[in-house]
Amino acid sequence: MKYLLDTNAVSALLRGDPEMLARLRSVPRDEIAIPQPALAELAYGIARLPASRRRDRLAERVTLVCEEIARAQWTDEVSRRFGELKALLERGGERLEDFDVAMAAHALALGAILVTANVEHLGRVRGLRIEDWGR
Repeated sequence: MKYLLDTNAVSALLRGDPEMLARLRSVPRDEIAIPQPALAELAYGIARLPASRRRDRLAERVTLVCEEIARAQWTDEVSRRFGELKALLERGGERLEDFDVAMAAHALALGAILVTANVEHLGRVRGLRIEDWGR
């Protein structure tokens, strides 16, 4: 696996962002995955919406994306990286949301590139390779 799509990258796919779609098409499908924390954030976002056709359509689009893109499983190595990374950031006086730390931990554990528009925040994670496919 070469690329992990974070929550905002998956959201761009759900919106049909042309730049994101073009980049996605240029990469072999077996080199892309979605980390579990991104799915958790998407599920949370959907659950917060009131019952409506909009909510149902969004949930359907997430299901379609998940049928096409593999998921990166949460492993013991991801847990270890998460703990180390969160502690390191806190010691340095920097905080990131736990979901962001978890997605960074996934990418680090897998040696993957994290695809994100959140370059400013995630760029603080030493050793994390990131790309913004929206640019």
